[in-house]
Amino acid sequence: MTTRADTEDSQPPGISDTSLYWKVCLINGAVLAVGVLVLVLSPVRVSPRVVVSEVVVVVGGLAVMLVANALLLRAALAPVDRVIKAMATAELAGPSVRVDDGVGDGVGRGDQRGGAGARLVASYHAMLDRLEQERASSNAKALAAQEAERQRIAHELHDQVGQSLTVVLLGLKQLAARVPAELRDELDLVRESARAGLDDVRRVARELRPGVLEDLGLPAALSALVTDVTGAGGPTVRRTTSPGLPELGHDVELVVYRVAQEALTNVVRHAVATRVELSLLRVGDAVALEVVDDGRGFAVEDTHPDAAGLQGMADRASLVGGTLEVASAEGRGTMVRLWIPLVGSDAGEVER
Repeated sequence: MTTRADTEDSQPPGISDTSLYWKVCLINGAVLAVGVLVLVLSPVRVSPRVVVSEVVVVVGGLAVMLVANALLLRAALAPVDRVIKAMATAELAGPSVRVDDGVGDGVGRGDQRGGAGARLVASYHAMLDRLEQERASSNAKALAAQEAERQRIAHELHDQVGQSLTVVLLGLKQLAARVPAELRDELDLVRESARAGLDDVRRVARELRPGVLEDLGLPAALSALVTDVTGAGGPTVRRTTSPGLPELGHDVELVVYRVAQEALTNVVRHAVATRVELSLLRVGDAVALEVVDDGRGFAVEDTHPDAAGLQGMADRASLVGGTLEVASAEGRGTMVRLWIPLVGSDAGEVER
């Protein structure tokens, strides 16, 4: 059975299939050949003693040849210049910069018969597609590896440290009836410290493995996160969720949850805030998560006390094609905003 590709490969190569080097040579040769024919066949002659009129004719002919050569070369090499410019401004972590081949939508990206320039543009677009696929695959693997490590640590905290503290509590309870009365108060303090340590271990394990996110979804997970922060003596948190949120997918929901979790943790540790606004809204063609506090803030030019945490949030945002913005000023609180763009008109798909 003969395929279309086999048929095209079996066709004799044409001018459009010639390499760019030979195409430039052919264009220059054609321009020079036409110029020679014009000089040979035209009545114009150059006398032994060149006169001004002949100089004007020769210079005019040379100008015409140069203009014709420039126009032909521009048509052949313009896609090359566009690819070079696009490659110079492309960023690995940013959106792919597509190039218009100047021939047509079908020629530049799929049809290989549009000339050397169009084939270069098509190859460049194919390279971008491969890079995007690799980046999406790498981001998904990195996110999965991070969560797997978090779950492993959560299991170890719960099964090893938590069990050890439980054994300590049981042992202290058995000792309570046998210690002298003057030591019971100190023993109670030790028991309370061990119980508080066990509660902390369970809380950290629960934060590392958000089961409510997998079971009930993102809005419920954010609600539970707000309840934990407020219940632990933190600031008052007001949560707002847009009713028209699209389906974000597990990876995107996980990133949104982690960014909200880290932002609220920073508020509790550093902001000295009394009120926090947490909102998850759809804004145009994007989903925006905002965490705004009324704390002490910090100067943007200074280093944030948890710079590693902010960088971690930015890295997580880039894994799903989002961006992180942080705005703050001393005495005016801090705003952390996560933007995740939606693709096309399908609200169910998020750019990866």
